Amino acid sequence: MIDENAPTGHVVRPLTSETFPAWLALAEKHNGVWGGCYCSYFHGDTEQTVKDDYDRATFKERLVAEGIAHAALVFDGEDAIAWCEYGSPVELPNIYHRKQYDAGEEHPAPWRITCFFVDRDHRRGGVAREALDGALDLIAQAGGGEVVSFPNELVPGKRTSSSFLHNGTRAMFEKAGFTFERHIGKSKTVMRKTIAPASR
Repeated sequence: MIDENAPTGHVVRPLTSETFPAWLALAEKHNGVWGGCYCSYFHGDTEQTVKDDYDRATFKERLVAEGIAHAALVFDGEDAIAWCEYGSPVELPNIYHRKQYDAGEEHPAPWRITCFFVDRDHRRGGVAREALDGALDLIAQAGGGEVVSFPNELVPGKRTSSSFLHNGTRAMFEKAGFTFERHIGKSKTVMRKTIAPASR
């Protein structure tokens, strides 16, 4: 977890039924995020919940209650200002370029990171990196293991929409210690890092 005495004053908490209202407030402040996705795109149906039976916010809330929707939330006081979504491939099956990724995947990782979002009032201040570090801490607390993600590789000098960068950038992941493996699609990468389990 991020130190509450850190210069930013931010704290990272896991997405749970208790923190869901703060997460929802952040999503609703931005019209449901990515055109009303409510960070549901990468999830599939569960035994108890079929995505198309619910609006996206309710679908996400049900997954949180079932314990199969994970994220690190960055808080500024009582307000959630960012998140980093992570989980198992079973929880988050709907990645972009999945056929291409699966075809080249020799060692499937037990964890994947699929989505970031930062409040418009807190962007360009390193908050996405705080969310990433928080997610990796939560993965360590859950036993650690390999983590794979699919950030974008930016074209030098080309301005890129933040909506295009929903999974962060290769540079941010490299600074967090991830290793580049390969490209998939036009601009996405496959990057990996092994997280040691947290000491008890």
